[in-house]
Amino acid sequence: MKGLKVLPLVISSVALGLMPAAHAKQDNTLSNNQVFAKWTGPYEGVPAFDKVKLEELKPALEHGMANNLAEIEAIANNPEPPTFANTLEAYEAAGKDLDRVYAYWGIWSSNMSSPEFREIRSEMSPKLSAFYSKITQNKKLFARIKAVYEGKEMKTLRPDQQRLLEKTYLGFKRSGAELNGKEAKRYAEINQRLSQLQNQFSNNVLADEEGYVTFFSKKQSAGLPESYLGAAAAAAKSKGKEGQYAVSNTRSSMSPFLTYADDRELRKQVWTNYYSRGDNGGEHDNNAIIAEILKLRHERVGLLGYKNYASWQLESRMAAKPENAMKLMESVWPAAIARVDQEIADMLEIAKTDGVEKIEPWDYRYYAEKVRKAKYDLNSDEVKQYLQLGKLREAMFYVAERLFNYKFTRVAEGSVPVFHPDVKVWEVTDKTTGNHIGLWYLDPFARKGKRSGAWATSYRSHTTFEGKTNVLSSNNSNFVKGEPGKAVLISWDDAETYFHEFGHALHFLSSNVAYPSQNRGVRDYTEFQSQLLEHWLSTDEVIDNYLRHHKTGKPMPAELIAKIKKAASFNEGFATTEYLASALIDMKLHSTDPSNIDPDKFERETLAAMNMPSAIVMRHRTPHFSHIFSSEGYAASYYGYLWAEVLTADAAEAFANAPGGFYDKGMAKKLVDHLFSVRDAVPPAEAYVKFRGREANIEALMRLRGFPIPKK
Repeated sequence: MKGLKVLPLVISSVALGLMPAAHAKQDNTLSNNQVFAKWTGPYEGVPAFDKVKLEELKPALEHGMANNLAEIEAIANNPEPPTFANTLEAYEAAGKDLDRVYAYWGIWSSNMSSPEFREIRSEMSPKLSAFYSKITQNKKLFARIKAVYEGKEMKTLRPDQQRLLEKTYLGFKRSGAELNGKEAKRYAEINQRLSQLQNQFSNNVLADEEGYVTFFSKKQSAGLPESYLGAAAAAAKSKGKEGQYAVSNTRSSMSPFLTYADDRELRKQVWTNYYSRGDNGGEHDNNAIIAEILKLRHERVGLLGYKNYASWQLESRMAAKPENAMKLMESVWPAAIARVDQEIADMLEIAKTDGVEKIEPWDYRYYAEKVRKAKYDLNSDEVKQYLQLGKLREAMFYVAERLFNYKFTRVAEGSVPVFHPDVKVWEVTDKTTGNHIGLWYLDPFARKGKRSGAWATSYRSHTTFEGKTNVLSSNNSNFVKGEPGKAVLISWDDAETYFHEFGHALHFLSSNVAYPSQNRGVRDYTEFQSQLLEHWLSTDEVIDNYLRHHKTGKPMPAELIAKIKKAASFNEGFATTEYLASALIDMKLHSTDPSNIDPDKFERETLAAMNMPSAIVMRHRTPHFSHIFSSEGYAASYYGYLWAEVLTADAAEAFANAPGGFYDKGMAKKLVDHLFSVRDAVPPAEAYVKFRGREANIEALMRLRGFPIPKK
């Protein structure tokens, strides 16, 4: 589905503190701790992924927190009058050591999780929460920030500095900085409990992903393409079931199985395993955890005077308030479910010949594929033969070169440490000047201990206020690793996701901001840049040069390209509805009084009231909706993918209508200057108007989806 790819969150750090002399003795005890060690080696220093040990994480994190609190105290108790330099810039300058710790913490959390790490994370999560509360509730620090914010110096600052000051001030205020006594104590207690619950939620989902694997035999493999069976056989062998096939409980394994497998009962089993994650009863069930999370979030924002969590969350987003987000979603929802009715009608014409009278959720992908073949003469597996993972990576590099003037060069094996043999690294330079920009790490394959989905992160961000730093960016996927020596083939949707996540990496790499915290994004805007990059997958230059048959090497035939473009909005009812259902449930969960909430019942009854088609389920059912319950970044903000897609569709039309099309040099320069390099140093709405010359509207989105444009 164009534009609605999921980006799971990686833990982010607040700019905190450096090591004070008072902790020199403790530092001696950590002299051999590689987690806390300064990054050395080439490219301005890189993480020592090859040396760190799991047992080093906890002491390094504890030491880093202690140091940071001491540094914060030094800023808060500075006897000099508060200024932007001695307060805001001092705050931004702090935290380098802890940031290094977080780089490793994030790897163990997302790419290399283990029962031992999960125990450490469970222990440290409430401690981390208490640590952050000590900073946001530091009265002296907030008083200094407020004094600068309300003082005369504010008017003399550069626009990016004014934005930094305003966001920092409001961030503290929205995090309970003005609370006192019992309310401040309760606020901190809630944060600690939420950190425990969100961590437990994440662990439960991962346990169900690892605990439910479907094995099947050759007799049950009818309909499945050779490329899938090869990977499934390798997966079964790795699990001690040589001679069988395995469907892992991840989207990248589940989705193609449901698309091609003829065995309906086996499809139902695979579907049930996947969509029941966190909802199986027993120790890994998430329903009680969800109820408590919702209650605590509601109570916490109530302490700040907000009527519900969604109102608090959206105050700092582009949407500004829940009503604006709901208006957008509800303007698209009727067209989406109406399209589903049409899609089901087309499916039933074929399904009835198989004796199937009703399309169930485990049938949708299967019969949609048959309709695709019948209606457009388009076979997804035929398309897949031209979508080689390696070639697609080359295509992404080509796009980056044409738009950003970047050159990607593979670094020599062993010259940059990696945390797993699958991880490869490229140096990124300016093609014209040869100037070094940063590194790009790629971890493409699924494995035990790696959470599902696809995401991007960075180990170091670009800044200039203390001297220019390079960028260490990373893309992570869960493609099923094929047989040795054979090309890894992926679906068109997965190829879009690959481009999407690379868009995030380009956003990191193109940063030209001064301050570390301005590399963070506004949640309902940060998906825009990555969604936009998906559109380059279907450009003629990429198709003609990089979509090559994995056996013959021949380019994709013109007639197949024509079929792909003709079917561009095919199955859009399914794609939009499964996403929007999740986004609407998220917003409704965080807008209601959760006092007596039963999450399963709420999901079921709310979807029924929305006329949710019975043949489709939410993209992320509530018990495994990690975006909103394993952290707070997307909570009451999952709508942000659609909000950003309004911008995406509008910006894509601007490129399509430019003299040079999607590779127009003038448009590319505006893209980099106004949409990528500024990160969060410029308000998103202002940045978009500078790029487009006007605000975006919904019409382009509806045209892209093939939906009727709502009447005004």
